[in-house]
Formats: sequence, structure tokens, C-alpha cells
Amino acid sequence: MSQGMTPEFVLGYRALMLDGLAREAEITKKVLAAVPDAKSDYRPDPNARTAKELAWHIANTDIQFLDGIADLEFKMEVPEHKPQTSAEVAAWYDENMKRGLERVKGMTAEQLLTPVTFFNVFNFPSVFYLGFLNNHSIHHRGELATYLRPMGAKVPSIYGGSYDEPFQMPEPAETAA
Repeated sequence: MSQGMTPEFVLGYRALMLDGLAREAEITKKVLAAVPDAKSDYRPDPNARTAKELAWHIANTDIQFLDGIADLEFKMEVPEHKPQTSAEVAAWYDENMKRGLERVKGMTAEQLLTPVTFFNVFNFPSVFYLGFLNNHSIHHRGELATYLRPMGAKVPSIYGGSYDEPFQMPEPAETAA
């Protein structure tokens, strides 16, 4: 899989992905914080996760992916102290995403090209798991966003306006005289 990939390519790919992940994390924080604590046991189906379980799955798994990439080994360990409220989950996510993104930003091209096994299912260069992280996070964030309105919560703007947070055109920049 890493045949033909140059150090320049993986460094550029990492920069592109980290920039996107940082922007996505800001959106994810809004969705995590929107879960009303009083109704966090909501689930749309008996086989679905509760909103609280899903919010924690998103937050914790994003961090586990970043740490697995930086460590060149996926352990998928759960922290000892698990945040309880939506505000705590969003704050924990913010702090640990920044830490994890910085860890990956500090990796060398050689480390980014190192094949890493993901539970004997995949064996890709570590940098490729940034795409898995992005897709997994967006998938579950969309799932959690569909829980919000039935829970009586407001749906934040994700990729444009929502009913609750309509799109606002930015103010035009003033031209210099």
C-alpha cells in the first residue's frame, strides 16, 4: 500500500487531513454539547445506542484513533474518568482533540509511512487512518444529530444552516478607501 508514496506526499496528506479534522472537530463539539443531559438516555430504537453513549463513542473514538496513529499501535483504551454531562464530553473532546492533532502533527514522514495493524483487519501506513477517523466521526455525528430534534434539542449548523441555526451571510468586507 505504501509503494510509491513519498515523504512529501504523506506530509502533504497529513497537513490536509489535520486541517480538515480540526474544522470538523469544531462542528462535532457543537453537536456533542447540544445533547440535553435530562434526555441523554434517548434512543430511537431499542437496538440503538443512547444519545449519551453515542456522544461518548464519537468523542472517545476520535481520540483513540489519533493516539493509535501517533503511537503506531491501536489499543483503543478507555480513560479512567469518563465525562458525564454533555458540556463535560464536549470540553474533554476539545482538549484531547487538540492534544491528539498536535501529536500527529509532530510525526515524521517515516512514522507516517509505518504500517500499523488495526485489530488484524487492516494494515495501512499510519497516516491513512486519518481518513478512517474522519469518516467514522462524521458518520456517527450525523447519527447523533438526528437524535437531537426528537429529544427536544436544537440542531446546530453543521454544513450550512439548520432550522434552529439558519445560515447567515457574512457581512461584506469593507473596501479600503
